[in-house]
Amino acid sequence: MSDVTHTPPAPEISLAAYTTLRLGGPAGTLTTAVHTDEAVAAVRAATAAGRRLLVLAGGSNVVIGDDGFDGEVLLLRTRGIEVAGEDDSGVLVRVAAGEPWDDFVSYAVTNGLSGVECLSGIPGAAGSTPIQNVGAYGQEVAHTIEAVHAYDRRADEIRVMTPAECRFGYRTSVFKHDDRYLVTAVDFRLARAHESAPIRYAELARELGGSAGDRVPLGHARDTVLKLRAGKGMVLDPEDRDTWSVGSFFTNPVVPAAFFATLGEMPHWPGADGSVKIPAAWLIEHAGFPKGFAGDGVAISGKHTLALTNRGAGTTSALLDLARTIRDGVHARFGVELHPEPVLIDCAI
Repeated sequence: MSDVTHTPPAPEISLAAYTTLRLGGPAGTLTTAVHTDEAVAAVRAATAAGRRLLVLAGGSNVVIGDDGFDGEVLLLRTRGIEVAGEDDSGVLVRVAAGEPWDDFVSYAVTNGLSGVECLSGIPGAAGSTPIQNVGAYGQEVAHTIEAVHAYDRRADEIRVMTPAECRFGYRTSVFKHDDRYLVTAVDFRLARAHESAPIRYAELARELGGSAGDRVPLGHARDTVLKLRAGKGMVLDPEDRDTWSVGSFFTNPVVPAAFFATLGEMPHWPGADGSVKIPAAWLIEHAGFPKGFAGDGVAISGKHTLALTNRGAGTTSALLDLARTIRDGVHARFGVELHPEPVLIDCAI
């Protein structure tokens, strides 16, 4: 018996209910799948019929226009975490795409598996993490992903894709901005250890009372990351409007070293191939947009400059107006272009 459900078009089917921003207009139709084969069948049918299809899991990294999405929306609600193998290189854990990400991190920490503990508290689903190569506090999922299982709409087959085939980069992958693939499961290679991977991020190391390169008990690392994220409004709380966001709205810009040399003193980190990465939050604040800077029913979070939040009466249009104001202000002040991190659906800045 299939657990897939189909809901016919209706104005009251607001996609705001399925996003962490709590913004977005109505869906054309809404389909919920709790098994992988149901999700694949829904995608296959939409492809064959030429229907527009939007896949939503946690809804934590997506901005949907006020007019909604006039095609079919697939809610991915698959669940499951299983050990798929173990050898001297570590434990292979297979996670269903619809599994809530932090539930998986909690499972790993509880079972003495190291490698994702610094990614605690990130909202969304496990299958979404490879799409933008989710990262925080010195870890990113590309460090531990061994394979991504995905339905290839073009070839009409399930593929097991290697990290090289996923083409992971800074907050991007082959899956981002391309609906060719439906991620169905992700394989993570984790170390069997009761201590964390070496701490890479200076802020986290300071909070832990140590220095970069230290290892700490897994639970301590997780608890400290959750504390840091909560202090920035980055742990979902239905009562806290500062968490009604997509997390960081802009990526940290990466610029050529020669251009960076013209900018003057500011925080930065080395990037790939001699480039320089600049913290977007610093640029935003020093371009005149402090925490709490408000638009029409929307505002920069009072806790974190990179989070653009819905204060309860906001709209996607107002949020994107605020994003444009910030982007243009940073460019006018520094000549640096900010780029949005979330996927924009039927809207743009």
